[in-house]
Amino acid sequence: MKSEAYLQCIIPSCGKKYDVKTTRTFCECGNLLDVRYKGSFRKELTSIFHDRRNPKGNIFNESGVWRFRELINFTNFDSEDYDNYSKVFVSFDGAEGRTRPYEMTKVAEYVGMPKENVLFQPEGLNPSGSFKDNGISTGLTHAKMLGIREAICASTGNTSASLAMYAANEGVKASIYIPKEDIAPGKLGQAFQFNADIYQVEGNFDEALKVVLEKGREGAYVMNSVNPFRLEGQKTMIYRALEHMDWEAPDWIVFPRGNMGNCSAFGKAIIELYEYGWIKKKPRFVSVDAKGSNTFYTLYNGLFQGEKLRWNNGNVNDELILEYYSYLDKMDIKPKTGATAIQIGRPVNIKKGLRSLEYTNGISVQVDEKEMEDGVAIVGSNGFDCEQASATCVAAIRNLVKEEVIKKDDKVIGILTGRLKDPQMIVKYHTDSSNRFANPPKVLYHRS
Repeated sequence: MKSEAYLQCIIPSCGKKYDVKTTRTFCECGNLLDVRYKGSFRKELTSIFHDRRNPKGNIFNESGVWRFRELINFTNFDSEDYDNYSKVFVSFDGAEGRTRPYEMTKVAEYVGMPKENVLFQPEGLNPSGSFKDNGISTGLTHAKMLGIREAICASTGNTSASLAMYAANEGVKASIYIPKEDIAPGKLGQAFQFNADIYQVEGNFDEALKVVLEKGREGAYVMNSVNPFRLEGQKTMIYRALEHMDWEAPDWIVFPRGNMGNCSAFGKAIIELYEYGWIKKKPRFVSVDAKGSNTFYTLYNGLFQGEKLRWNNGNVNDELILEYYSYLDKMDIKPKTGATAIQIGRPVNIKKGLRSLEYTNGISVQVDEKEMEDGVAIVGSNGFDCEQASATCVAAIRNLVKEEVIKKDDKVIGILTGRLKDPQMIVKYHTDSSNRFANPPKVLYHRS
């Protein structure tokens, strides 16, 4: 099966189209681009996706990204023509995207819901330890289509780890721009391990991204979530979640807010599936900020100047965003949270994120540091691994159940975006007996 893909500006009043064979990430009007596909897709494809679970020696059927290749086929290759698509599809031997939602009994009890009603999808099971592998596989596929041999990104850790790993496997050069402030050593270590070129930028992630975007305007291939081809891979997290539920949409999908790439990708997946007629209802989104990095929460809920920032059919109040950023600069307010994966003050996908929340009647909430740390611990008690950013989902669901926004009989899926790569955090937590789920070591006294 072939599809015809193109790029299009996300703003309806512009709508300018571009060929997919370009490194462009922004429209001439300055806004972001979507990958779009002509026509529709029949729901009978779900049986093909299911059959591919028996990969029959095809690593692209093993991959939880490329198993759904018809829905993300920007390469325009016939999805059944292995000889051709295998020359361009990028995969870590089929290992990315082998995830699905799980029941977690102790976590369900903690958030106050029946275990069968609240499921968590641990994307930390991906090869590099985070959800980023879903998107890097498709982003590098696009780069490979264009014959590009170097990809760049700004990163607080997970993107750099994923890009470095996949690039090394493909023989592509990875150039990583990291903030001098606040990057988890475990994530940075992966970038070094996979032989990426590391450049340190004074400041935080927002400053590092400015450098990368400028290089993108000069022609470099950018692998951050401004890359619309990367977001196509991230859509597959939603496909796997829905497949697990027999393509019946849950009431809520909960995820952390970083640069809003996932919010954008998840929303695009829901928009497309609803328009194709694959799902009959739209799940409501919950975008979760850390209190120390709460730009989106502040703007979305009208806590700056009283106006609630909205998509408004693409007529976003750009002045409100710029005024808030100017206020942050004037007051020297910088994002600060232990959840460094979402320590982002200026989310580059904010407009796509607004579109997603409007389409799904979504909400934005925030949680504090202790709530995230407790979330990491309770997920661990169920035998699963997640970092603080992922644990925002646990904390948010618990708070929303208490507030009766989420009902106990609702169906909820939380996306745990990455595993814990900062072991000092969990050691410190468990050795402090004042923490709710502390499990300090037992001291044995030996008599000589």
